[in-house]
Amino acid sequence: MSKRGWLLLLAVGVIWGVPYLLIKIAVGQVSPVTVVFVRTALGALLLLPFALRGGGLRVLRGHWPAVLGFAALEIVGPWILLSNAEQTLTSSTTGLLVATVPIAAVVLGRIVGDRRPVAAVRWVGLLVGLGGVALLLGPGAAADDPWAVTQVLLAALGYATAPIIADRGLRDVPAIPLTATCLGITALVYLPFLVAGGRQPWPETDAVLALVALGAVCTALAFVLFFRLIVEVGAARSTLVAYLNPVVAVTLGALVLDEPLTWTIAGATALILLGSAAASRRGGDESDPSRPGAEPATATEPATIDDITVARTATDDEAPVPHAP
Repeated sequence: MSKRGWLLLLAVGVIWGVPYLLIKIAVGQVSPVTVVFVRTALGALLLLPFALRGGGLRVLRGHWPAVLGFAALEIVGPWILLSNAEQTLTSSTTGLLVATVPIAAVVLGRIVGDRRPVAAVRWVGLLVGLGGVALLLGPGAAADDPWAVTQVLLAALGYATAPIIADRGLRDVPAIPLTATCLGITALVYLPFLVAGGRQPWPETDAVLALVALGAVCTALAFVLFFRLIVEVGAARSTLVAYLNPVVAVTLGALVLDEPLTWTIAGATALILLGSAAASRRGGDESDPSRPGAEPATATEPATIDDITVARTATDDEAPVPHAP
């Protein structure tokens, strides 16, 4: 991998590990609805020039049912659930629970009719990852709010389901126009709830900066960098950023918010990462040679949603998929 590829990989991995911290700061002063609206509206606005350059809404013609379903499961639902959950959960615990997405994907694949053989290592990974979740939820652990934990796991389920819609209805759709549209749809969904909530006190500087960073850096910039990463190193290799996200979330929670970094959390981190990596591993009998796999895209070829789907499902021995929390 080139030096540019490594730099992009590190940048995206770190940037997508930061939102848990920023959400925690923001929800201390503004409502979860405000967090989601500001983030998505700002992100959509900043991505608009790139989206227009990529064909705008024209490229989504004939795909609107899939676009709406993808937006609901990838952004509309998960981002409000995560913001609600972080009113009580620590940012590090939230980041770790979201890292269970590949584990949910194994189970979901069986439910939706994927009958390809599942390698034993993936079932072992599922059990190991669930052991990490159990460690987080056990006596004396950090996750002591069952409803908050449920919300994060529901968000993870949405993240695991959205690629199925993308794979079946959005292949070859340019990724940036789709992302900008989904962000705009989410902002419109939550605008009436924001208005109905009435006027809120202006938050302090740290919350304002957190909201701006969520929209500008962790959403707009992160998606642009992620798509460039795919072009640079290929869809499958881009999934390596998922190893960084939970580690960054746990580290920042401890350093910035003084969240406890206990042996329980360290053990849960190891189990969830190892379990997710194993659960997302595909053996030779499961691979699909017709898919792009680990082949990098050409420099002139824009990333499509099919590239993102490949990244989300991972191939052969690549890492679990990243998500924009």
